[in-house]
Amino acid sequence: MMPILLPNNSRDYTPYMSKYYKGLNDFSHGSEECSGILLVNLGTPDAPTKSALRRYLKEFLEDPRVVESPRWLWWLILNLIILNLRPARSAKLYAKVWGKDGSPLLAISKRQHLALSEKIRQEIPRPVHIELAMRYGNPSVADGLEKLRAANVRRLLILPLYPQYSATTTASTYDAVFRILSQWRWVPELRLVNHYCDHSGYIHACATRIQEYWDQHGQAQKLLFSFHGIPKRYLLAGDPYHCQCHKTARLIAERLELQDDQWQLSFQSRFGREEWLKPYTDHVLKLLPKQGIKKVDIFCPGFAADCLETLEEIQIQNRNFFIQAGGEEFDYIPALNDMPEHIDALYELISNHMQGWPETSSQWNVEDQQLARQQSRDRALAHGAKR
Repeated sequence: MMPILLPNNSRDYTPYMSKYYKGLNDFSHGSEECSGILLVNLGTPDAPTKSALRRYLKEFLEDPRVVESPRWLWWLILNLIILNLRPARSAKLYAKVWGKDGSPLLAISKRQHLALSEKIRQEIPRPVHIELAMRYGNPSVADGLEKLRAANVRRLLILPLYPQYSATTTASTYDAVFRILSQWRWVPELRLVNHYCDHSGYIHACATRIQEYWDQHGQAQKLLFSFHGIPKRYLLAGDPYHCQCHKTARLIAERLELQDDQWQLSFQSRFGREEWLKPYTDHVLKLLPKQGIKKVDIFCPGFAADCLETLEEIQIQNRNFFIQAGGEEFDYIPALNDMPEHIDALYELISNHMQGWPETSSQWNVEDQQLARQQSRDRALAHGAKR
């Protein structure tokens, strides 16, 4: 094998290597380091239009984590059929829920980001940067990570806002993060939140949301927990999502002291012809009136923020299924969104995962840190650093 020859002059070496790994052009050795958090939700189109939906759906459905099919076959189906038919239909659905602040998912996520930033500022006296990203669409994972890199983040916590782990969501977020970090010169220490399906603060927030709704509107005959579905073959291949959904629903029901016949679990948002996790939410709602259940409440614990799947699919489409089947009262209980208990739960999750980092350590010594930074700067200057 031929040896790789690099320039001898150190001034030529830096630009030569920078083509491969990304650094900071104005990097200052000895600058203050900090910890950072990247909140990631699924994503949303930029507008409720056919062109915006086509871009969004293309990015989403091209992800092999989302659709596990032979790439050549899926490319043909996606580009020749789905992206020619689905964007216009999806745009009409998004238009039904689009608000003055734009996409409800993005607007709520921004409020969550703001509330968490304030909570962290109050609870942690040392700088911790937190950014918001969407796995698909904007603000992108790349943009969020770039802001954290510019802030000199050396310890990075990734928090996918999916309480239940699935390869289609959580793992896909990890993929996006890893691809970007693989291009960085200085990769930060990395921690990942895998799931929080049974986190006590999260369960408390869900139960509180439901109970507060019942206190104001009364309790229906049945509480239906509806989770986003995934293909059944993913479960059979080892994806833990199905089991974690059941665990979440059971823990919330126990917190509310519900009897087994007072609640039920189902899965929504299936796509394509293959079998997905059952029972299907729309099928359950069509059957309940025949079983004497005329009043139903529905809550979606898997969604950290209200979005198309809750505001349109559940609150409009599935309400109609239930009423047309003979149901009388259908109440959708909003997602946790930016309610205080949810922000508290997310902060507790963040705090737990940051244990041992300087920002949460009682051993932090400002003078020692300043001295270490100055020594690092002096050593770099002695070797020719510009500043």
